[in-house]
Amino acid sequence: MKKRTLTTPELIFIVGTRAVLAAGVALFVSNRFSDKTRRTAGLALMGIGGATTIPAARIALGKTSPFRKSGLAAKWLE
Repeated sequence: MKKRTLTTPELIFIVGTRAVLAAGVALFVSNRFSDKTRRTAGLALMGIGGATTIPAARIALGKTSPFRKSGLAAKWLE
């Protein structure tokens, strides 16, 4: 098993993208709002979550990280 080290911003980004995707799915299938509102909000959140899946996967697999390149991780931890 390989160990992967993630910085705090990377972990927050990965968890946040999964949460947005889950919230979008939950809104899309719920019955609490009108059909138009529910569909619009659900599809928007699912789109954002889906679009950020590939960058989150690349970070989790250790291939790339915009946080490490920009120095944001070092600033975050200070």
